[in-house]
Amino acid sequence: MKIAVWCASELGADPAFAEAARALGAAIATRGHELVYGGSQGGLMGCVADACLAAGGKVTGVTVNVPRIVARRHPGLTCVELTPDLITRKARMIELADAFVALPGGPGTLDEITDVMTALRARISTKPIALLNVAGFYDSLRTLFDDMLRVGFVDPEDFAKVLVSADLDEALDFIGA
Repeated sequence: MKIAVWCASELGADPAFAEAARALGAAIATRGHELVYGGSQGGLMGCVADACLAAGGKVTGVTVNVPRIVARRHPGLTCVELTPDLITRKARMIELADAFVALPGGPGTLDEITDVMTALRARISTKPIALLNVAGFYDSLRTLFDDMLRVGFVDPEDFAKVLVSADLDEALDFIGA
């Protein structure tokens, strides 16, 4: 199984974020799966890739062919794919992956999460996504999901393939990993 991980290219303020990224990367490898991610050597992206590789896993980096981004590319990846822009990069990662896990991240991570969720809601995709709720990072997003349900913008089945959990094993089990 190929698992796309969406996350920050920065470490963030809480050391728990990097710890969770390393735990996720190692778990992907030890469970016999492959990591697909944005290709950076920095931040949470670098932590998840380093841990997966250290545990003997395969890692595919899908990155944008722009000098500033290419300069941050992880040097030890199993496979690298270059795309012309962020939209193509996201589409390629979605195409490659069988399931998704989101660690904490910024606007890019939020964009990737919502794109996958929109495809699920439209029944264009059936690939599950788990948001790893490290240090309560996704609590406010979960509240927003509840508000969407409460006011009738979505139906409960729209979230059937979406999990928000702080438990790594629960998240991986949910996506079938």
